[in-house]
Amino acid sequence: MILAGDVGGTKTLLAIYVKKNNELQLALKQRFLSANYAGLEHILAEFLPQVREQGLTIERAAFGVAGPVFERHVKITNLPWIITLPRLQDALGLERVSLINDVQAIAYAAPHLEAGDLHTLHEGEPMPGGNIAIIAPGTGLGEAYLTWDGEQYHAYASEGGHADFGPTDALEIELLRYYLLRMDHVSYERFCSGSGLPNIYAFLRENRYAMEPDWLRKRLEEADDPTPVIVEAALKEDPYCELCSMTLSMFVSILAAEAGNLALKVNARGGVYLGGGAPPRILPALMHQRFMQSFLHKGRMADLLIRMPVHVITHPNPGLYGAALYAQDGEKRVP
Repeated sequence: MILAGDVGGTKTLLAIYVKKNNELQLALKQRFLSANYAGLEHILAEFLPQVREQGLTIERAAFGVAGPVFERHVKITNLPWIITLPRLQDALGLERVSLINDVQAIAYAAPHLEAGDLHTLHEGEPMPGGNIAIIAPGTGLGEAYLTWDGEQYHAYASEGGHADFGPTDALEIELLRYYLLRMDHVSYERFCSGSGLPNIYAFLRENRYAMEPDWLRKRLEEADDPTPVIVEAALKEDPYCELCSMTLSMFVSILAAEAGNLALKVNARGGVYLGGGAPPRILPALMHQRFMQSFLHKGRMADLLIRMPVHVITHPNPGLYGAALYAQDGEKRVP
């Protein structure tokens, strides 16, 4: 039995997987609001008694964590937690415990996902054994990639979401200028994430590219998190909100451009996968031609990009599943 964790700035998912008929099957899952806890060990202290009550015995564990993993510890990027492997081993009473990046965990799952776990935006011409790119806007912006060694895929973490933001049109140039006066460093994550989407909204509102309706202002004032409010208003036709529509449109264009950047950097002939919490929620916007236009807008390299399949991951828990796969046989996968 495997304990898998998907640890993020907004939520932490824990699950028990059991191997049956050579497949991992979900036996137990629970969701926790990360900010309500002082650390992962406190969540485990609440979860483990439920595991024991059901007569389940954990044999190994792996956690996909939102942040760069340095050997035996990781600091969560958007949460004041420091997770160390020795403390987790003590909390679980296990030696076989692993820490990997959360988007690296999604990458481990990607080759195992079935057609029903994906929504294809572009069929492309997938190359068997071709490199695969993962871009995952959630609370932050995660990136990862996979390479094929002739027998199996190997997944690698990246912190590409923190690379310098590169505008692709006049409006995005103004967006960059606006935030360069307010931030020391402007990365893709500043805009291409759930926490970054309100930054686009604030720029458009304060520079009067569109007016903020009174009903929306009231809803935003009452909301703990403005992102879902903005997304919901953007996707609704009645009442139509030009400001939210423009915000989501910019978000989609920036996401597509960075997905294209990552695809070029790793030569993702095996496909590009959009993971994280945001893409399934904004699927209608991603299906608009704007996404693929921005993805392909790479000059002479458009002919290469158009061969690459582009998928949205709709599997409910790819990070959990990938962490479980890593716990099962990650040692064999990593060179």
